[in-house]
Amino acid sequence: MPQEAPARVVRELASRGYNAEREAVTLLAGREDSTAAIERVVEALPPDAFKVTRGDVESALKGDRGSNRPGTTGGASAVSEEPVGGADAPVTDATTDPSVSTGTDARNPTGASADGDSAESSPVETKGAGSFERTVNEALREVEIAGDVTGHSTGTGAYDDFVKVFRDRYDRLGSKLRGRVNHRPTDTIEDMVGGQDVGLVGMVNDVRSTKNGHWIVELEDTNGVFPCLVTKDRDLADLVDELLFDEVIAIEGTLSDDAGIVFADSLYFPDVPRTYKPSTADRHVQAALVSDVHVGSQEFMAEAWTRFTEWLHTEDAEHVEYLLIAGDMVEGVGVYPNQDEELDVIDLYEQYERFNEYLKQVPGDMEIVMIPGNHDAVRLAEPQPGFDEDLREIMSAHDARIVGNPSTVTIEGVSVLMYHGVSLDEVIAEFPEAKASYDEPHKAMYHLLKKRHVAPQYGGHTRLAPEEQDYLVVDDVPDVFHTGHVHKLGYGKYHNVLAINSGCWQAQTDFQKSVNIDPDSGYAPIVDLDTLDVTIRKFT
Repeated sequence: MPQEAPARVVRELASRGYNAEREAVTLLAGREDSTAAIERVVEALPPDAFKVTRGDVESALKGDRGSNRPGTTGGASAVSEEPVGGADAPVTDATTDPSVSTGTDARNPTGASADGDSAESSPVETKGAGSFERTVNEALREVEIAGDVTGHSTGTGAYDDFVKVFRDRYDRLGSKLRGRVNHRPTDTIEDMVGGQDVGLVGMVNDVRSTKNGHWIVELEDTNGVFPCLVTKDRDLADLVDELLFDEVIAIEGTLSDDAGIVFADSLYFPDVPRTYKPSTADRHVQAALVSDVHVGSQEFMAEAWTRFTEWLHTEDAEHVEYLLIAGDMVEGVGVYPNQDEELDVIDLYEQYERFNEYLKQVPGDMEIVMIPGNHDAVRLAEPQPGFDEDLREIMSAHDARIVGNPSTVTIEGVSVLMYHGVSLDEVIAEFPEAKASYDEPHKAMYHLLKKRHVAPQYGGHTRLAPEEQDYLVVDDVPDVFHTGHVHKLGYGKYHNVLAINSGCWQAQTDFQKSVNIDPDSGYAPIVDLDTLDVTIRKFT
């Protein structure tokens, strides 16, 4: 029997909303016509069934002459243990067009691919939860936090503070680029003879088009500003669409005869090395990545959240020992116009009290790490410190770790960059739809990894706070990049970094309807920390 047969059965049952026992999968995979066998079994299941058992298969196929083929003893894992797309279909790298799960919709209501099989990213739907005694060895756990501004915020908003943070950004990101070009400061280039090859590293100060359709990109370093011409017929002209003000890049080219401009030949981003090899845990342990719970909203999906937390108590979730929440625990107050008309809980502190009650539903032995988002009661300017003491006392369930936005959480050797994701709005607004969109939020995340900064552009929709250092620079490449904010589900790999935007737990609000946001609600991506495989769990 081909090795992929059990995985195909698992995916087919998952697309219909069923888990399955190992023995049941083995029996179905061994049928000469497994598709017809699955149909007969599904038709015979009781309405409240959520797991296909060996008994279900034997009962439905009793008397069937289509006996199992030889070699059917190499069983398959249950749906809950199968990475999305099956063991033979891991999350792919960005260069091979990674799959994305955005739920079921009119364009793809069953999650089926063009060839009739379940799509790689079709979610595993959980229909119920049973009772199971979790046993974990907390001594095996290791959690480290880095890059957290909480308790270290010193910025006053003075002009010197802004100069300091931008110099820090330039120095740290520039150091990743100077080895790739023969860098010269802008004031030195001004004194050079025309026609020479030149390289420079700087912040993007301006991008504008010429009357002939070319592009002028102005780069600024600590000594001045210098213009670079990107002609429309060069391959790198396509990269101009990916530039944001204030990001740090490098350009190589030839100095014009009058030494007044650089004709660009190459453009470089700090980027993640293509050879990057992520770290993994030494044991089989999993983390659930969620965000945008929005307790207090009339559209908070309490039943879906309860199904999720009930599932965490089952045997299927016995290896899920970590829960990472990427911001927007509550709906907040006064975040957008007429928000009060969509609130179920008007008092902000009561919203957090209710969130804490929902957090209590999570198994008490789980390690929980949370960062704030733009709906939470912290400053809007990034980096955002973790919650104040009053809110920490309210959200005391399971002694959750509360850290700033962004922070890098290293779990048993696997580094997870947690960032709520407000700057994704800016990336999606500035870039062509083919390069970044709300339907594929992970692609916008790729650009932040490419720029090695989670919020490069100052002065736009993303508010930035000046600090002693730029906490938004991605100094060290993470193994996992986790965001939320846009309420869309998407994941993939960029140069071996797993990027996940984890959707939300809020149904569509009237405000979201007005801005054409169709949220992906009630999903929980589960990451195997020993392999970085992903399973998408659906609880709606």
